[in-house]
This record gives sequence, C-alpha cells and structure tokens, in this order.
Amino acid sequence: MPVWLIVSSHGWRLLKEELGILNVEQLRDSTGGDWSTTTLFEDGDRGAKPASGSQRTRGMVICPCSMGTVAAIAHGTSRSLVERAADVTLKERRRLIVVPRETPLSVIHLRNLTILAEAGVVVVPAAPGFYHRPTRIEELIDFVVQRLIDQLDLPIDIAQRWQG
Repeated sequence: MPVWLIVSSHGWRLLKEELGILNVEQLRDSTGGDWSTTTLFEDGDRGAKPASGSQRTRGMVICPCSMGTVAAIAHGTSRSLVERAADVTLKERRRLIVVPRETPLSVIHLRNLTILAEAGVVVVPAAPGFYHRPTRIEELIDFVVQRLIDQLDLPIDIAQRWQG
C-alpha cells in the first residue's frame, strides 16, 4: 500500500529537537528502514501529486498538527503542500484526520478545530488509553496510531483492543 509522506519545515525541526533525526536517511532508519512503498514530498512543492484532486487517495493524516496548520486548513490559505493536500482532501470528500499538537487549547484553537470538524475532518487528540496497562511508551504511541489506522479503515492491527 503506497504511503505519501510530507514533512513540513517545522516537522523537520521537531524531528531534530525531539528525536535527534537530522535527515531523511535517519528518518528512514528510525521507522524500520523499508520505504519501498513510501514517497517523500517536499512541503514547498505545491505542485506535487498530493496537491491534485486527480490523485486518488484513501485520505490524509496530519500528525502532529500545529494550530497554525489547523488555522490554515480551516481558512483555506494553502501556503504549503501539507495545507494544499489537506484542502484537496476536503474538496474531494476524502477522509482528513488531524492530531492536534498543542495543549492547552485557546478559544481560537477550539473554534478552528470546530470549523474543521464541521467540514468533516476527524480530530484525534493524541490521548492514549490505559485499559491495556501499558508499560512502555511505544504502547502508548501504538494506541494512538491504531486509532488513526482505524479511521482510514486499513486492515492493520498494531495495538491491543478493548476486550470488554
């Protein structure tokens, strides 16, 4: 299954500051190394495939999603490939999922998120469950990632589900 990846300039900064990832090779290695189905696009290339509605996709996940990106999508400014691809995803009525990064949220953030939700965007806060009694941070991450996978209706299971 093909994956298109767009890392914004702010995303690269976070990768560097929070994870010590300085370049594409280190990112590839940190994600398992097999990018045979992954295509990386430059965020400044607003003419790349993700910017076109004629390119069929299952949807788009923006994770993490800054409040600046939320605002840009909510108001249709499309200043970058991430924002343009989100705009295209919405106009084509495909699934758009955002994972807000900031906390706490101001009333402006909440209003912009409401605009997105009213437009059909799925807002998934990175709020893991604890019913599976995680013992490693990877389990918390996998919990949230599983929710994103489920929203795209992909047949992939990486985290324990509620057993009732």
